[in-house]
Amino acid sequence: MSSRPSVPAAVPVVIVGAGPTGTTAALALGQRGVECLVLDRWDDVYPQPRAVHLDDEVHRIISRLGIGAEFRKISRPGGGLRLVDRRMRALGEFARDGISPVTGYPRANMFDQPDLERLLRSTAREHPSVEIRGGVSVTAVRQVGPDRVRVHFQDLDTTEEHTVEAGFVLGCDGAHSVVRRSIGSSMSDLGFEQRWLVIDVETTVDLQHWDGVHQVCDGSRAATYMRIGETRHRWEFQLLDHEVGTDFEDPARLEPLLRAWIGTTDLTQLHVIRTAEYTFRACLADRWRSGRVFLLGDAAHLTPPFIGQGLGAGLRDADNLSWKVAGFLGGRLAADVLDSYGPERATHARAMILLARRVGVLMTSGRRVGDALRRLAVPALTATPVLRRHVVDSATPPLTGRDWVASSRADRLAGHLCPNAVVEGRRLDDVLGTRWALVTARAPAPSLAAPLAAADCAVVTVTAGHELAAWLRTGRAAAALVRPDRTVLASGPDVATVAATATALIAPRTTEIAS
Repeated sequence: MSSRPSVPAAVPVVIVGAGPTGTTAALALGQRGVECLVLDRWDDVYPQPRAVHLDDEVHRIISRLGIGAEFRKISRPGGGLRLVDRRMRALGEFARDGISPVTGYPRANMFDQPDLERLLRSTAREHPSVEIRGGVSVTAVRQVGPDRVRVHFQDLDTTEEHTVEAGFVLGCDGAHSVVRRSIGSSMSDLGFEQRWLVIDVETTVDLQHWDGVHQVCDGSRAATYMRIGETRHRWEFQLLDHEVGTDFEDPARLEPLLRAWIGTTDLTQLHVIRTAEYTFRACLADRWRSGRVFLLGDAAHLTPPFIGQGLGAGLRDADNLSWKVAGFLGGRLAADVLDSYGPERATHARAMILLARRVGVLMTSGRRVGDALRRLAVPALTATPVLRRHVVDSATPPLTGRDWVASSRADRLAGHLCPNAVVEGRRLDDVLGTRWALVTARAPAPSLAAPLAAADCAVVTVTAGHELAAWLRTGRAAAALVRPDRTVLASGPDVATVAATATALIAPRTTEIAS
């Protein structure tokens, strides 16, 4: 049996937690050649299913990591959301199938979390700058200098104690985060707590359900059903006050819950992978950063599951922070880029948490009075064009900020995602890689070429009939500066002004791309 590799004395980045958020951060940093050490309790992927959905914006993040094709093999597009009453009568439906015209990916994607984690881990290990070390427990994180953080951890097999120093520590260690406690941060309760029973089942029987998420709007016992894969299904049932998850460990206790869903199928034809009690909460960390230590994922926020944004929020954190850390370490970006992470992500996360809370309350509260109101209101609401567009559109709120997202009200594109349009036969993301981009309807003057060539910024010049030209017109802009996470930093009618913003913020290289 080979011995473990030695622990490095120092590394630019330590990531605590090798779940989807931590491995996404490691992959994004590895793409940029940043050396990082990932520490986790588990030697391998935690085998139990948890998250099962992500939207097209998060699919776009995954694809930029170079694993989009592999993810498509382990996922299936979702159909949207159907609201039903306690007798399974349809109240309304929001179809959310098809491809988003902004990102180029399915609006809803169903998957099994362990499959995604295996894909992320195996790909991260292919990067020579990334090391994942499992079987360890991080015990403390301490800032020991303006640019040094000391991480203490223990080998769970040998109980041997280790320390490693890092330029940055990313705390991706979940709801009970050691890193969060280490920086004195705590979770602020946003006013939602429900206990639910989660049941994951595998069966080859065709249960003949619509291929989307079913939400049972029942004030006595709300429930959710979704098909995850060819043979995988999930049910979630709100627990009553006198119930606990362990009450349902006997499969016979599940039959009253599942019978309406499985029809005449014998319960023995369902392989119950697990039953588990979860407490759904709405929480946000009061501090996302202390010095060189940052919080990401469940360490920073907890989201009720009603809009399927929990896991995706962590991947958005990693996508937002990784290019900033890499740019700062590479000497291309000023230190204030690090200050933008918390305000940008906390504002966005709060908006998504509050939306999930509102949806959860509307679907599950009020008991019989609430049920009666839903029977009257939901059909009318689902027929309202404005509401339908809002629900079916998978776009999440724009980022807000100051120096790294323009705050001018006149800038209609700032904070929004740049469309992943086709450029030279390929999607824009594939053309750009990890670079910045100046998307412009008019080629920059030759005098701007050298400053842009000294910046990490591709120049994408589009013709009048191109999709990106139409997008610029919607913002009354001639050019837009697009960050590596594809968020628009600034746009405007004067190409030279937008280009000057790029050269003021970033330095070395560009490529001219015509469409």
